[in-house]
Amino acid sequence: MSDNPHIYYGRDRPALKEWGGRLPVALVFAQPSKVALSTLGWQVVWKLLNDCPEIAVERFFWEGGDEPPVAYDSGRELSEFPVIAFSLNFEEEIKGLVEVLGRAGVPARRDDRNGWPLVLAGGPLAFLNPAPVAPAIDLFWVGEAEAGFDTLLVDLASHVLDGGEPGDFVAAVAQRVGVYAPGLTSGTVRRALPENANRTLPEPGHSCFVSPESEFRDMFLLEVNRGCPYGCRFCAAGYIYRPPRHADMATLQAKVEAANPLKVGLVGTALTDWPELLPFLKWLHERGTKFSLASLRADGLSEELLEFLRRTGTRSLTLALEGASRRLRTAVNKRLDEEAFLDAVRRASRLQFNHLKMYLIAGWPGEGPADYEELGEFLKLVAEAIDEGRGGKKKGIDHVTVSASCLVPKPWTPFQWAPMATEKQLSSAMQQIRAVVKPLKGFRAMVEKPSSARLQALLARGGEEIFDLAEAAARPGMSWKKALKQWDVDPAQILDRERDENEVFPWECLEMGVDRKFLWREWQRYKKEQASRHCGDAPCEACNLCGMGKWLQPAK
Repeated sequence: MSDNPHIYYGRDRPALKEWGGRLPVALVFAQPSKVALSTLGWQVVWKLLNDCPEIAVERFFWEGGDEPPVAYDSGRELSEFPVIAFSLNFEEEIKGLVEVLGRAGVPARRDDRNGWPLVLAGGPLAFLNPAPVAPAIDLFWVGEAEAGFDTLLVDLASHVLDGGEPGDFVAAVAQRVGVYAPGLTSGTVRRALPENANRTLPEPGHSCFVSPESEFRDMFLLEVNRGCPYGCRFCAAGYIYRPPRHADMATLQAKVEAANPLKVGLVGTALTDWPELLPFLKWLHERGTKFSLASLRADGLSEELLEFLRRTGTRSLTLALEGASRRLRTAVNKRLDEEAFLDAVRRASRLQFNHLKMYLIAGWPGEGPADYEELGEFLKLVAEAIDEGRGGKKKGIDHVTVSASCLVPKPWTPFQWAPMATEKQLSSAMQQIRAVVKPLKGFRAMVEKPSSARLQALLARGGEEIFDLAEAAARPGMSWKKALKQWDVDPAQILDRERDENEVFPWECLEMGVDRKFLWREWQRYKKEQASRHCGDAPCEACNLCGMGKWLQPAK
């Protein structure tokens, strides 16, 4: 264990607090520990709660099976905890939530519980669309945990220690900012956002547990920025985390010095937009700390940055292409300069990077064979740029992976009105991608399974009827596929139809700050293949194009 009381390595366990005089809270990540240890959000929550003297928080993960879930550190059974808080990050975790509660002997439905435990939920799913899991949850935390989730739990601790009943507490806090109590909260729930959140990220997230057992082996994850200024019309994170904010380099340096990790993984939606990226990477290198970067924008890759990355051992480069054609990229508001992209590839090959990974999304409304023919021609240009960069040298980019996923129209994006491509259409798109990639030497295609994407979209866009499906899928011997065959709801009604402008969505019990009319205009601009300007450097209040400027102003 490091000197920092909130950084633990390998199999080290945090010191557990005595329960006497404290509120025991089970923090549950309904996926295996390997996935959990590679995810930042719940670790931010764990640190917030562990900092509270009034709370004794313990970690729970879900590996599956028939045994009752037990705390990762103490071995206590989940049923012993008066408060169970789920961190929900991925749609498929709805089934895991049902399984966890069921194996613990806790009724999955709120209406079937009498008294304790109180079941809470937060995380991206809680403020994208709480409806599919709402029948299970007493209280949702809607928004960023740093904006008061710990205060809510401290108030709950006082209530419990004073002998209060859970229902009384839920009723008392149902109208708080950031709190959604299904059946009790009236009006819409305003997303919780830290004070002075415009442009600064004063407390960036970081790993509390660095493990060889995580998907990012022995890596200390560090949040560089939150939100994104580019307004890509498919990206939920670009809308639900507005305004875009950067961390301060000195703050990140202090976290690295406290943790003293061997390797740092920088996390952010727009890494190359962070003005201190290169100075920070140089600082890491000087102190002997290895680093890793997520996907980068081609137009943000300066010659100096590329040269530094290669000189310090980076051999793989990941660039996001998104749409198969220029037409589609313009329509989704992905402003990509093709020549800048090819130039980045050319320079990377000259510098002897050996692997290029390109992200692509298929299944856009209105796409067709011509878009994939254009993709084939562009990939040929990528291959030529690789050879040009290599010159007469033997070394250069030798392997190119074209990784294609399916468009999942998400809540709080302009695509919330869009129909999803059918499984047949998505399979055809993936076949076309394979076909244009196959002839190119050193290129390979990796494609998502359309049925998996369709399930994700169903869980993301549905209402409370989804919980019936999750309960069926969680029964012994069942699966999502089997449950869907028995479900009395037609998935096409949720997935395959374009929505009218005024249709009310299940998630509109919440407020994200982005104006509905703005999202609708962006959906119409997609259809017209028109790009929109992205967030500038001015504060939201000086712009208000998307409505955030007005939403951020204090109520009068």
